[in-house]
This record gives sequence, structure tokens and C-alpha cells, in this order.
Amino acid sequence: MSNKYKYMNKKNKKTKEDETTKLINNTLKTMNIKMDNKQVELLSQIFKFIIVGGIATIIDWVIYYICYHFIGIEPILANIISFSISVIYNFWASTKYVFNTTGDKKKNFIIFIVLAVVGLGINELIIFLLHNKLSWNAMLVKVIATAIVMVFNFVTRKKLLEK
Repeated sequence: MSNKYKYMNKKNKKTKEDETTKLINNTLKTMNIKMDNKQVELLSQIFKFIIVGGIATIIDWVIYYICYHFIGIEPILANIISFSISVIYNFWASTKYVFNTTGDKKKNFIIFIVLAVVGLGINELIIFLLHNKLSWNAMLVKVIATAIVMVFNFVTRKKLLEK
């Protein structure tokens, strides 16, 4: 591990946000795009959400794939298992790197879990309709469900977790 990486990990949340914002500002400047600070902060947050969500999605999909293809668990149950494991990582990383949460951590966890369960319900409904009823490919359906739930997750978490 490089010294720069160790140094960055010791910095507070604000510094990490500043580094991402700096990267985005430099990229926008290179592309000759002008945005106000609030827009840049939102873009920075979306970027971090995509990274954290991407890692959570990889965790989700790998576990789903193993459960479905290797163990032989039905897609709906495989989805519940993979989703549950990935949501634990997602809560930790989202509250650490993405959303500027304040207040009671237990309350934030409950809000996060409630939103995750609603997202899981949306995810399950999509899998049920597209795979079970229309016989679409299970992995394609998982991609579609993930994209729809990703938008739901960002909007609701931003509104309910940030103060």
C-alpha cells in the first residue's frame, strides 16, 4: 500500500469529498463545462454512489450467480440471499463515502434497510414478471432490475438519509 493511499485513508470525510470534487472540477475544466459548486457536489456524490453501488452490485451478482448456477437455488430466493449480503456492504460504504449522514446511526440504518427492502420488492417484482412469467434470461432480468432499483435507491437515500 502506498503512503499516499494510507494518508488519504486517515483524512476525514470532507477531505475525501474534496478530492473527488477536485477530480470532477478538473475534468469539467478540461471539457470546458461550467457548473456551480452545488452541481459539482451532486455530480461528485453520484460518482461515489456509482462506485459504491457498483461494488455492491458485483457482490450481489456474484453471489446470485453462484446461488443460481452452481447451487441451483431458484432466482427469487437467490436474489434475496445475494441482495441481503450486498446491502450490508452498501450501508457501510454509503454512509462512509456517499451520503452526508448525521444523527442517530441506528435510525439511519433502519431507514436504509426499509428503503433496501422496498428496493428488493421492486427487484423481486421485476424478476418475477420478466423471468418467471415471460421466461426472460435470469441474468438479463437481474441487470434490468438492478438499473431500475439503482435510480430508486439514490433518490430515496439522498432525500431520507441526508439532512
